[in-house]
Amino acid sequence: MKFSLAGKTSIITGGGSGIGKAIASTLAEQGASVNILERDIEAAEEISKEINAAGFVSIPHSCDVSDHDAVLKTIQSIVGDSGIDILINNAGIAHIGNVEATTEQDMDRLYSVNIKGVYNCVHAAIPHMKEKGGVILNMASVAGSLGIAERFAYSMTKGAVLTMTYSVAKDYLEYGIRCNSISPARIHTPFVDGYLKQNYPGQEQEMFQKLSKTQPIGRMGNPVEVANLALYLCSDEASFITGTDFPIDGGYIKLNG
Repeated sequence: MKFSLAGKTSIITGGGSGIGKAIASTLAEQGASVNILERDIEAAEEISKEINAAGFVSIPHSCDVSDHDAVLKTIQSIVGDSGIDILINNAGIAHIGNVEATTEQDMDRLYSVNIKGVYNCVHAAIPHMKEKGGVILNMASVAGSLGIAERFAYSMTKGAVLTMTYSVAKDYLEYGIRCNSISPARIHTPFVDGYLKQNYPGQEQEMFQKLSKTQPIGRMGNPVEVANLALYLCSDEASFITGTDFPIDGGYIKLNG
């Protein structure tokens, strides 16, 4: 079977909802043992219950990726059972605003999750991957590759994710560790619905259509589409790919303007 992950142990941060949830389910269906690291442990337990009920394997872990010691402890507990083959750094938080509307607290909050969180997980996982190799996949964004209005702090963090990806890929070639990233444009997740409900009450459908049309393809992506790309990049079929960012954006980067 192509794209089989049978016998692989994976770690997915922020796997309790949205894109992370879709990735967790997709990797489990292809045979991977899925460890979900989530600050919202109830969400992690719920998706793990669904995966296990379907006959696959998922283990929830309560973990805040911004907490260095907690990440080390959690990943060490996973390694003690079966090692690590795949690390997917999906956990992240958003922020809307230009530099004047971005407080110091906003910057610190985004840095702690979107940048330090990636560092914490990579730092903890790589020593356990060096002997037999592995795959690291980071969730970046089109906001890290081009200018998007009102995304000052968020774009900063996703630009950092891209450069961390390139650096890790370069530094660990000799150990058989591949490191790539995915850059989604707008994906229809619960975050989008919550944002529209909070900021455009009564106009949710109208604004949803407006945001959808910013992608040249005419719609938002869905989490499963991102998960399918993640599956490919984590599989042996992608063994010749490292140090590369993969936009999944409905033409946003190349076809806008």
